[in-house]
Amino acid sequence: MSGRWIGWRADVARIVPLAWPVFAGQVAMVLFATVDTVLVARYSAVDLAALAVGAAAYITVFIGLMGVVLAVAPIVGQLYGARRLEAAGEQLHQAVWLALGLALPGCLLLAFPQPFLALSDASPEVAARLRGYLLAIACALPAGLLFAAYRGFNNAVSRPKAVMALQVSGLVIKLPLAALLVHGAGPVPALGVVGCGVSTALVMWCLVFIAWQVMRRDPFYAPFAIFGHGLRPAHWPAIASQLKLGVPMGGSVLIEVTGFASMAFFISRFGATPVAGHQIAANLVSLLFMVPMALGNATSTLAAQSVGAGALRDARRVAWHGIEFTALVALVLGTLLFFTREGVVRLYTHDEVIVAAALPLLAWVVLFHFADAMQIASALVLRAWRIATVPLVIYATSIWGLGLGGGYAVAFNLSGNVPAALQGARGFWVASTAGLGAAALGLTLFLAWVLRQQRERERATPAPAG
Repeated sequence: MSGRWIGWRADVARIVPLAWPVFAGQVAMVLFATVDTVLVARYSAVDLAALAVGAAAYITVFIGLMGVVLAVAPIVGQLYGARRLEAAGEQLHQAVWLALGLALPGCLLLAFPQPFLALSDASPEVAARLRGYLLAIACALPAGLLFAAYRGFNNAVSRPKAVMALQVSGLVIKLPLAALLVHGAGPVPALGVVGCGVSTALVMWCLVFIAWQVMRRDPFYAPFAIFGHGLRPAHWPAIASQLKLGVPMGGSVLIEVTGFASMAFFISRFGATPVAGHQIAANLVSLLFMVPMALGNATSTLAAQSVGAGALRDARRVAWHGIEFTALVALVLGTLLFFTREGVVRLYTHDEVIVAAALPLLAWVVLFHFADAMQIASALVLRAWRIATVPLVIYATSIWGLGLGGGYAVAFNLSGNVPAALQGARGFWVASTAGLGAAALGLTLFLAWVLRQQRERERATPAPAG
């Protein structure tokens, strides 16, 4: 037992230094949206309405495509573990081609936003601002996907601080630039919500340029032979390999994001107060989610490197230790928020009606956050073995089927016998918790099966002679 404890502590000591920069960087990216919301809220209600729809449209497009590009991470992680550094550098070139290829349909969808306009049923003045914002933010999409390739590569080679430094720097640039473009000053006209899109595009292209310079000049990247003759030609087998892993990865991320975000659309039918309470609760659990996501990313990186090095026993050990540590942290954070939820909600609002709407939802926070942590940690660890298709099926049935579909049935009392206490927003949260629990259970059991199969194959393989 003492030996296992020592091993557990040693693995946690490897995970945490890789996890905290990922967490800090993701918080910085979330604050991009917070900056836009605060600035536009003080500009005009019409622009704020356009931002709400436009940001949702951009996130929907970007998140799915980003998930595909991030397939470079587990592939590079295995190559890095095998010390095939030039091959890892080649994968980054192919990820750049993939990012540019995916950016084309993504930009067209944002530049011609009729589907989003129809879905939102926006008024003419909101629609006019929405078109301007989406056209500006479309210019940010290629840069965002290129930066995702940089992020995936660096996380895979245990350099998350290189990503975090740029993400935090981007936030520092974004704040004054967005304020200038939204409200105007001197010769710069006030662009309102369009200024948010323009500022994001400028910042993201700035980050891509800096990332390129860092990789050119930092001697750490020299063994990867990334530079020398410009961007290498597209290698279709390598791109196909990334797509084979990336498409189900992107689909899983898209299901997870849309399954949770769509709750707001349905809850809004119950009135402004329930959706306001939901928004506060959703923001809190979204912030909590970044912790297990960061820990899962770090665990996946170490496991992929061990797989590439042929140290499969070490890969299995760090995978389970990472999941155990993530579960422990999730229980602590969820419990802490449960007992302090009233004080935390009052940091958002002093409106007693909204406080009363949010508190019952956060009563589920321990179970919700624990299930959320377990599902993301297991899914990320499975990617270390380049497994993403089965998780996609599990996500679709549990999060869209049980969570969103079940939530709709419970919240709107489709059967006619749902208790009043479970109807409305609370019904969506109960079903969403159940959906996340089903995803966590399915993914964890599947991971256990995969690792057990691997262990049995090792035992059946005779040891080499000599």
